[in-house]
Amino acid sequence: METGSNSVDQEACNHVVTIWEVDKERLAQMEKRISETTPQLLSIAAGRSSCCIFRVPQSLIDINGKSYQPRIVSIGPYHRGQPNLQMMEEHKWCYLRSLLSRTKEAKGITLEDYLKSIHPLEKVARECYSETIHLGTDEFLEMMVIDGCFMIELFRKVDNTELFEPEDPLVTMSWILPFFYRDFLRLENQIPFFVLERLFEISKTPDEESGPSLSLLAMRFFNNIMQRPDQVIERCHNLKGLHLLDLVRSSFIPHDEESPQQDVNAPSHIIHCVSKLLRSGIKLNPGKAESFLVVKFRRGVIEMPSITIDDFMSSLLLNCVAFEQCHNSRPKHFTTYATLLDCLVNTAKDVEYLCDRNIVENYLGTEAEVARFINNLGKDVAFDINVCYLSKLFNDVHKYHGNTWHVQYASFQYTYFKTPWSFISAVAAFVLLVLAFLQTFYTIYSPP
Repeated sequence: METGSNSVDQEACNHVVTIWEVDKERLAQMEKRISETTPQLLSIAAGRSSCCIFRVPQSLIDINGKSYQPRIVSIGPYHRGQPNLQMMEEHKWCYLRSLLSRTKEAKGITLEDYLKSIHPLEKVARECYSETIHLGTDEFLEMMVIDGCFMIELFRKVDNTELFEPEDPLVTMSWILPFFYRDFLRLENQIPFFVLERLFEISKTPDEESGPSLSLLAMRFFNNIMQRPDQVIERCHNLKGLHLLDLVRSSFIPHDEESPQQDVNAPSHIIHCVSKLLRSGIKLNPGKAESFLVVKFRRGVIEMPSITIDDFMSSLLLNCVAFEQCHNSRPKHFTTYATLLDCLVNTAKDVEYLCDRNIVENYLGTEAEVARFINNLGKDVAFDINVCYLSKLFNDVHKYHGNTWHVQYASFQYTYFKTPWSFISAVAAFVLLVLAFLQTFYTIYSPP
């Protein structure tokens, strides 16, 4: 017994428990980082409603590629200094010179006055960006003045072409302005609208005091590509936005559609694609509203105003959705509309039907390319169907689609009356059925 006991004691002695010690230097580094780290790539200011200019989430970039990046001109700090955007930097200085020569002669306003006018706005302007901007005060204000004055001067010159210098390549070369229309409305390529307004006010000459507002000038500029009715654009005289992208986005949101609809007692449902809706008796017709966001459902018909899908509109839709995904207090109208399109379109056939109904004007590519764009537009997007301006429409369409009588009757129509040949075949089958019945009847009841 003693021998066994000694053996157990010996084994216990062989199992030495080692206590792990934390590296003191590593611990000190971690504690220092905990106390000192301030987020830079997504700053604390990004969560505030005042923050409105964001880096597009990588998940959206992975899906839509370079749709969020400027192609020829950098506005603001995010893409500043990129080699592929240097061509326009020299023209910014030329446009600033043109503006200074006009305001100095009319009002005695110098470059120093422009810089001093926006200096009080520096702190709040920096907080509009979701990233910490690593520029000194002088460099930051210089960027705001150069970029802001360039856009304002371009708006003025496009509105009054007599202000253009002879043979200005920005207007004589037809490929440049279309890129400006898109680049000025990219989420990562913005400066705060209140900075633009301050520069616009100080740059007004006496004969411009009673002229159009900055909002109206900007909307007229973009309407060269959007082609909306003049009366719609003129009503934007007092429209405000957080930046140019938000200004144009807001112009599409009708006043009576600003508040999302919500019914906590009736959870909403995603609707089916066009081909399935047609088989259940739901039709789609072009609507008559001024904005494509105004979608209605009446007596089995979805009414959708026409939308032109081209290079400009595809870029605008993508960047508006990205903006709504990032900003914490703006209504999600474009996100809701993108989700609706994504629901309706599964295949190129669905796009073809929407084009045939004059709901979609396709200048982007083939129907398959449009279908792919629409599906990507609504992919990986955070969306609450119960709190959106179309929640009632989603519910009403779902209920109509679920009505058994509607589905059966529509299925009968779709099967036998889709084309003239199917209609003729149905009539012929009916006639043959009647003749067979009559023949049977006379065979049974004919007198011997």
